[in-house]
Amino acid sequence: MYETETLKATRHGHLAEIILNRPDVHNAFNDVLVAELTQVLEMADQKPDIHAVMITGEGKSFCAGADTHWMRGMAQASKLENKEDSLRLARLMRVLNYLSKPTIARVNGAAYGGGIGLIACCDVAIGVQSAKFSLSEVKLGLVPAVISPYVVDAIGLRRARRLFVTGEVFNAEHAAMIGLLHEAVPDDELDDAIAKLVATMEKGGPQARRESKRLALRVAGKDERAQAKLDADNAELIARVRVDEEGQEGLSAFLEKRKPSWITEAESAEAG
Repeated sequence: MYETETLKATRHGHLAEIILNRPDVHNAFNDVLVAELTQVLEMADQKPDIHAVMITGEGKSFCAGADTHWMRGMAQASKLENKEDSLRLARLMRVLNYLSKPTIARVNGAAYGGGIGLIACCDVAIGVQSAKFSLSEVKLGLVPAVISPYVVDAIGLRRARRLFVTGEVFNAEHAAMIGLLHEAVPDDELDDAIAKLVATMEKGGPQARRESKRLALRVAGKDERAQAKLDADNAELIARVRVDEEGQEGLSAFLEKRKPSWITEAESAEAG
């Protein structure tokens, strides 16, 4: 067992399991988790006896996106600081997406915002039927810029456009229908479904699996260097949006547990 401030990592044969270990905040991101998860993924990618990597969450949630303290920091940070922060998250997503080994998202519970990004970056995603999902950034006056390339790849442009602009909550059945999950299984069958997947995967040669992953990405026109350029553009976007008036109001409203100013009393009553 390898354990850091925010993660636990263990081995099951040739499978490395990385567990997001902040259950008290639903495994939400902070700067430490982003840095440690990036490092652990890179370490796993360099070990020849690890043939696949699985990510899951401790407790009842998979990952709730950014935590409150991190969001408070975003609200107070400069545009440059916000851009640098976004670039670190973008690097995490890029490392996961282009990891040379097959990756599995074991979605044990709810995933919001950046948590959906982690799922979209994995090669295979299996989740429990009780899980809920949301690309909720728009409700804070923000945009899902960093994770957008991977989410669009996973679920398609048309579906992404709806979920990006509504921020609506959807269930695991819908997540499987749109392609975010490959399977949605009863909660007590998640481990069996993962074991079956791993057993099937291990019938293939490790090198063949790696080359097959590279093949799929190359045929789809996905290139890590081009991705880094897009990440820089998206980091610039989210930095600008966070420091703009609407982004500041959205973050402040969230932290103060009130409705943002763009929701009128009439709209609030109608929504209720």
